[in-house]
Amino acid sequence: MSRAPDVDYSATSARPDWTSLPRALQESIAAALGAKVSAVARPVSSGFTGGFAARAELADGRRVFIKAAPAGQHAYDAYRREAEVVPELPASVHAPSIVATVQEHDWFAVASEWVDGRMPGDPWTAADFARVTAACEAMADALRPSPLAGLDSFTELVVEDITVPTEILAGDMPLPAGLQDWVPGVLPELADLTAAVPDVLVGDTATHSDLRPDNLLIDDAGTCWTVDWNWLTLGPRWVDWVGLLPLAQHHGIDTLTALTRSPLTADVPGDQLDCLIAAIAACMMRRADTPPPPGCTPALREHQRLSAWTALDWLAVRRGW
Repeated sequence: MSRAPDVDYSATSARPDWTSLPRALQESIAAALGAKVSAVARPVSSGFTGGFAARAELADGRRVFIKAAPAGQHAYDAYRREAEVVPELPASVHAPSIVATVQEHDWFAVASEWVDGRMPGDPWTAADFARVTAACEAMADALRPSPLAGLDSFTELVVEDITVPTEILAGDMPLPAGLQDWVPGVLPELADLTAAVPDVLVGDTATHSDLRPDNLLIDDAGTCWTVDWNWLTLGPRWVDWVGLLPLAQHHGIDTLTALTRSPLTADVPGDQLDCLIAAIAACMMRRADTPPPPGCTPALREHQRLSAWTALDWLAVRRGW
């Protein structure tokens, strides 16, 4: 491949309709909300799970966002975790509040505040990058030290995947297709960077740990909201923002200058930042050539390739590859 893949983050999932959900679940959701569900929009097509997710209008005039999934699906655990985490977040984080939850036999549903907003980063513009940067800086301040107890570390989240460069070098797994042709030559340095992750990516800040353009919303007032909080971990305060930089750089944003100006990173050694991006590249290379799991579309694997490609390009500029 001569260029990075294109990913339309507004069309990455295939989700069930409201009418396909169990009738008992629909009734339980209405009871928990205290009002009849009068209309439900088409499910959103962003995200990478097959769980139900759509805006709903209630008979009393309220609008909410409802997500639901059966046990055994990744979305089931993700929705349950988000329902636990969001009420513990400071209001300054701007995460849509949880309105109601429902456990109906082997289904779980969560209804949250509806935010009428748009996804940034499609492509990234200087204005949206500035808004998101400010939101990440405020979020890092609000979540340090972590207001939530018992979080796993960011390293624990990525520990199984940071060995990917070493595994490829050892012949234990193939190099994924669709990456730059110079990647084999930088694998040793990539392996060194990922090996340093357990010593580098430590901190006392609660981090979203899965910040992507489709997990952000900017409303008409310019407020940046963050959704999908099921991967919350403990790490450096700059993890979420820096993780966004490779794709922004790919879209023409001068992220290298931004690094020197943001209070999140101005005093952070460059090798530490590179360790995070190397970890992201390694994680995205894992299973990139395998079929997506149930409920996910092939866009998941294209997202992985795009994320790995842009991470590697970002490192190439910084490290002279």
